[in-house]
Amino acid sequence: MDFALTPEQRLLKDSVKRMAREQFGPDAFSWEDRQEYPWKNAEILAREGLTGITLPEEVGGHGSSLLDAVLVIEAVGEVCPHTADVVQATNFGAVKVVADLASDELKRRILPDILAGKAIITAAMTEPDAGSALTDLRTSAQIAGDKVILNGSKMFNSNGPHARFFLVWCRFGPSARDIGAVVVERGTPGFSTGKPERFMSGEQYCALYFNDCQVPAENIVTDRDGFRKQMATFNIERIGNTARSLALAQQAFDRAVDHAAERQQFGRPLSEFQGIQWKVAEMKMRLDAARLLLYRAACELDGQGRPSPMNTAIAKAYTNQIAFEVASDAMQVFGGYGYSHEFPMEYLFRRIRGWMIAGGSLEMQKNRIAEGVFGRKFSQRNAAGRQ
Repeated sequence: MDFALTPEQRLLKDSVKRMAREQFGPDAFSWEDRQEYPWKNAEILAREGLTGITLPEEVGGHGSSLLDAVLVIEAVGEVCPHTADVVQATNFGAVKVVADLASDELKRRILPDILAGKAIITAAMTEPDAGSALTDLRTSAQIAGDKVILNGSKMFNSNGPHARFFLVWCRFGPSARDIGAVVVERGTPGFSTGKPERFMSGEQYCALYFNDCQVPAENIVTDRDGFRKQMATFNIERIGNTARSLALAQQAFDRAVDHAAERQQFGRPLSEFQGIQWKVAEMKMRLDAARLLLYRAACELDGQGRPSPMNTAIAKAYTNQIAFEVASDAMQVFGGYGYSHEFPMEYLFRRIRGWMIAGGSLEMQKNRIAEGVFGRKFSQRNAAGRQ
């Protein structure tokens, strides 16, 4: 097996990294305090051809590989975490579900502005009583002629205060097989949002409310058997989660190495202390192992260009865990400077922690891995609640 990137892939990552340093570096850690979405950076990404990387050319994408998208999100995330979120929103997750599963009419209506960096779409999945147990969601969708009527609520949707479009996971009937998704545009009658709130990382979200919300039937992305189809594509969302987690851990590591080489204590650089050397060596080993698992997941695809659920679960669970450990060790190398809000390290630490929950918790990923090992499904429900 060849573990080396091709010359074209190395050039892609290097050129994007240079561009990110020039265009995004100066404002890289300012967006949280401003509580703004980096729209200007979104338009730069669009001009540079870094939106819709894996989407088909016929819908405005570039038809490139999933690994290419991973390399781009890594390069941007190693400079500006918030702009890496834009790469995610315009290449992975909800936009990919729409590109793969929506009607041609719906794609033509919403994808151009998203790929131009002028709008974003976010997934509306989690509900108060349906987090990891996603098949417990209660938001209902009733087809009435040429309309779909939605009732229910959502929470914890990333970028909710800034999104124009929402991919709403909903139930068209009583069974888990009746779960699908509908695109709802901001401003639709019967749709409202709660006040903006913030995660520990500073990332904004808001509650979503649907009260006899009527949207055109053309906005249905999937209805019957939609859950299975959407989850197959959602693995690509997890690849983006994993890539950002790795990128921020790599940035934390790089900063810690530079600091250890320059910082003097007891008359010599920190890098000359064996305790620091061993810590840095362990961080390097973890990052390299995580990168190999991520690249394997991004390269070993099925006939429809989708990553293996098993490989994705392994890459996400391992990378999320070691990224948190690397960020913690990097903060320790910095000492008080790492713990200060005035320097980037504490933000990287806070932000990385969230990905151990978002996109499928570590525990859910380990459940999926165990199912692959034993070759059978393990229901988390009690016998009475199994569907």
